[in-house]
Amino acid sequence: MDRSQSEQDGHQKQKQDHHFMEIPELDDDPFTEEDLQAIEAAFEAATSSLPKKRSSSPEDDGPDHKTQQRRQSQSARRRLRNSVLALQHPNAFLLSPCRQANARMKYPVMMFGGEIKYSRTAVEVEKAALEILKNFQAKKKAVGQNAIGFDIEWKPTFKRETAGVPPGKAAVMQICGGTSCCYVMHIVHSGIPRSLQLLLEDSSILKVGVGIANDCLKVFKDYNVSTKAVEDLSYLAKRKVVEGLQNWGLASLTEKLICKELLKPNKIRLGNWEAKFLSKDQLQYAATDAFASWYLYEVLLGLPDAEKDTARNQSEELRAVSL
Repeated sequence: MDRSQSEQDGHQKQKQDHHFMEIPELDDDPFTEEDLQAIEAAFEAATSSLPKKRSSSPEDDGPDHKTQQRRQSQSARRRLRNSVLALQHPNAFLLSPCRQANARMKYPVMMFGGEIKYSRTAVEVEKAALEILKNFQAKKKAVGQNAIGFDIEWKPTFKRETAGVPPGKAAVMQICGGTSCCYVMHIVHSGIPRSLQLLLEDSSILKVGVGIANDCLKVFKDYNVSTKAVEDLSYLAKRKVVEGLQNWGLASLTEKLICKELLKPNKIRLGNWEAKFLSKDQLQYAATDAFASWYLYEVLLGLPDAEKDTARNQSEELRAVSL
């Protein structure tokens, strides 16, 4: 086979490899102004022959159409500003609400990844509470933070109280106010020292959680200490989320808002919280619950009230129709 025949066969194989489309050789010379104008003219001619989607209504280019375009443009600008502001937050992804919750989807597990500070003696709990107060005041001054996640655990009883078996005392109190550190205090051994009592009774520090009123009532019954300034995330969610109004639990609220699964294994949840020392799994469980409460509060805080949002949308629609 001669060289010319070999080149022809090679060209034929190249056509087959590219679905029978010839790939033109590129010219190293730059395009001239005439070339660019010719390309632009050819592109306009090609696109002008394509069908255009138009409404049968002659009022497409009227005030309503222009209003819709203006609203879309304003919406895009709002999204751009929010995106820019979100990038300035060190935990921008963490504080982003879930937009498309799907009950059939397997969500990633919600787990606290920062430092867990465990205290079990009166001295240790006193020190931890003072540290919480100090850190809270610093954050409040720096970024205006005014809330901490709050939760308690106790050893369950599997017999009715009528049988003479009282429920266990509040054994563990966990507090979290950010992504870096959560405090787990084994109060069944330490009691509630003075600094922790001051923290609980401080009305300038908002404590947030699900079913938090019942937790605070139990702390009062078990230790005679009142907890002031509390907010239940379940009620806050009802104010912020229109769809699926219900009595939210911490796990269901986590899935709804941030598309994460909050694990509640019975082996840990119903375990012995009065043990001499908490296990690693118990510490992780307790810290994650308090962290989730703070986390969800921050997400809910960034959402508009459902009624106000609905009223605003209706007002914009009426204004558009009147134009």
